[in-house]
Amino acid sequence: MMRFETILTVVVVSSMLITHVVGIRFVIDREECLSHNVEYEGDTVHVSFVVIKAETAWHFSEDGVDLVIKGPSEEVVYSVHDKTSEKHEFHAQKKGLYHFCFTNKSPYHETIDFDVQVGHFAYYDQHAKDEHFKPLFDQIAKLEEALYNIQFEQHWLQAENDRQAVVNEKMGRRAVHKALIESAALIGASVLQVYLLQRLFERKLGTSRV
Repeated sequence: MMRFETILTVVVVSSMLITHVVGIRFVIDREECLSHNVEYEGDTVHVSFVVIKAETAWHFSEDGVDLVIKGPSEEVVYSVHDKTSEKHEFHAQKKGLYHFCFTNKSPYHETIDFDVQVGHFAYYDQHAKDEHFKPLFDQIAKLEEALYNIQFEQHWLQAENDRQAVVNEKMGRRAVHKALIESAALIGASVLQVYLLQRLFERKLGTSRV
């Protein structure tokens, strides 16, 4: 009987933390706004984004993008400018639709990896009024939130790795092209030197014959 009560307690606790996770990777030209509904006041909202790459292989700018988060009443909750990656969390003061607006000021299309995670603690009335269970409930709920945060962090790091891989690939291509151009210039200079030397010898030979 005791074992059944323990299992039942774990099942109840696991439903105390309700999370909504949204992840999307999209291409932005100038401005793009995304929306996410926060169902409860006081929920914790985790936001992250990474600018993965630009549309051109020759673009290595670190200008980044702007992000403005607006609440249900169009109030500005958070803003950041010229960032290639960012993480932020806040407590929703109101329930409702939150807007996440990105602005790209560069002349290139940018690919952005964007994540939103909303955590909500749901406290239900328990039939058993044993005060010793409440600290256990709190600790297990916090542990579950920490696990979701780890997954959130892992996804952000993966997006950072994707961005770095793209940057490295572009820099490698640029280095190869630069080496080819320098080699062509060196060969051209050598050919020009040989031509000028031939002309100089021909002139000297013509002068000596006269």
